[in-house]
Amino acid sequence: MGGTARHTDQDPAPQAAGPPPVERRGPVVAALMLAMALAALDSTIISTAVPQIVGDLGGFSVFSWLFAGYLLAVTVSLPVYGKLSDTFGRKPVLLVGIALFLVGSLLCATAWNMASLIAFRVVQGLGGGALQGTVQTIAADLYPQRERSKIQARLSTVWATSSVAGPALGGLIATYADWRWIFLVNLPVGAVALLLVVRHLHEPARAPRASAERTDGGRTGRPRTDGRRTGGRRTRNGRERPRVDWAGALGIFCSGSLLLTALVQGGVAWPWLSTPSLCLLAASAACAAGTVVIERRAAEPIIPGWVWRRRTIAAVNLSLGGLGLLMIAPTVFLPTYAQSVLGLSPTAAGFVLSAMTLSWPISAALSSRVYLRIGFRQSAIVGMSLAALILFAFPLLPYPGSAWQPALIMLLLGGALGLFQLPLIVGVQSSVGWAERGTATGSILFCRQVGQSVGAALFGAVANATMAARLADAPDSLGGDLPDDLDSVSRALEHPGDLSAEAADYLRRAVDDSVDYVYLGAALAAVLAVLALLLLAPRVFPTHVDDPTDPATDSPAASDASAAADTPAASDAPTTSGAPAAPGAPDHPEPPVDGPAGGAPTGPTGGGPRGDAR
Repeated sequence: MGGTARHTDQDPAPQAAGPPPVERRGPVVAALMLAMALAALDSTIISTAVPQIVGDLGGFSVFSWLFAGYLLAVTVSLPVYGKLSDTFGRKPVLLVGIALFLVGSLLCATAWNMASLIAFRVVQGLGGGALQGTVQTIAADLYPQRERSKIQARLSTVWATSSVAGPALGGLIATYADWRWIFLVNLPVGAVALLLVVRHLHEPARAPRASAERTDGGRTGRPRTDGRRTGGRRTRNGRERPRVDWAGALGIFCSGSLLLTALVQGGVAWPWLSTPSLCLLAASAACAAGTVVIERRAAEPIIPGWVWRRRTIAAVNLSLGGLGLLMIAPTVFLPTYAQSVLGLSPTAAGFVLSAMTLSWPISAALSSRVYLRIGFRQSAIVGMSLAALILFAFPLLPYPGSAWQPALIMLLLGGALGLFQLPLIVGVQSSVGWAERGTATGSILFCRQVGQSVGAALFGAVANATMAARLADAPDSLGGDLPDDLDSVSRALEHPGDLSAEAADYLRRAVDDSVDYVYLGAALAAVLAVLALLLLAPRVFPTHVDDPTDPATDSPAASDASAAADTPAASDAPTTSGAPAAPGAPDHPEPPVDGPAGGAPTGPTGGGPRGDAR
């Protein structure tokens, strides 16, 4: 790989020798897959055990917070853990995350009422946030760009398999054992992952920051003049210790928690335009404004400004937010469609949805053959464009139709989304150095999670409004047979024998219309994701100097062009020859397959420390 790594007093990390041999990565990859399985299982495993949990602990009116509390904790902690992994290293953050997850699991198994179980699920979610973000970051550290699709496909397979198997496993445990074992089974699995990480994941020691005066964001070499705090505690040798922006982390927790609470409870616990919803949204906006002020003055902000100034990361943030938005259609509303409209059992409805989880990892594994030829941006645009067409096709399915028809839609959708998501994740991780990869990964995953929360609220409102309109427009001859409220519709269709044939058919058509509108909304979200890539993302994603690529494809000339394409402002652009390099500045474009873009390789690249599996 051409170009020698450059280090300044803002990026003093020693050079790394590249990724470890494949045979030495095995135990670490196993640990990553186990950690990912834990995070995926606990997002779905309790869904089929809710009746047993409520029967034992009570609290039916608030049981939805068993899911919402976990999701909320995972979402708001993702950017915090990303920054901490860049500051202190991946290994300690992953170990803390696994330990916190296991402590939360043990506490959940000892819960004495619903309130305590919800609180302990939040503890679990705080550990789950570390697992999701740090596992993805370590995977990028261990593998060079051309091999990242393989490890990401493995992780996608684990996530898909665990998510599908979670409800079945939870039901079996709740039926033949006790629901508390749903949480206790995490302990041996997590202990194995913990042991593998401790023994086999070794990160080179990071050199602490030099005691020289902090510069303007670590970019230009000029002293700060923007009023930000620059000083920090020094070690005995005069070097500055890492700083943690705890005020910014608290602001992110508060603003994110208030927003997600408003989205989760709005339209369910209280109307959208009620006082609680408006107060929560206003408080979230105020906390977000305060967090922006804190982050702009922080020496080491949790969410740095560059995650939105760099076109590559900003475009991926928005497009993955669109992915989270559209994923609500298949994951939440397809099972309802399959059971209420097609008359399938819950198990059969799960198999219809599982078609997507079969094709997604396969497509992700093969996506490298596409993005190494046409680029990250183009691959993602092709994938999401296909997804938009597939989502638009769902409302064209006949009524009532057969189970194979939505299953085929899900199979095609999984293939399209596998071609969309993985190139963007790999592209962003390759565009930054080791010291920024955790923050960048946390940022895009955070936006995807927020998109899911917004999608659940938005599409839930669309479905409810459509259903309410259909009930209001029902013929007078059916008025006495139809349910009086939305919550009674699904319960009525579970026992269609209690309804007249005409009333049951009318309700099925109403559900079909509601889900059709949700899928149209999901298709529009896909179109917005494509537009974000077309309008914001550079045609060629830049590749950072410490990311190993094919030596035959390195080009200083192409490097400068791609870096300039990713940086709209001069302050964000990489420095020229003879000037100190900005830490995290993009240096090399993604490699084409057909050969070098110009120039000759000049030697191996170094850069930030790379995780080493031994």
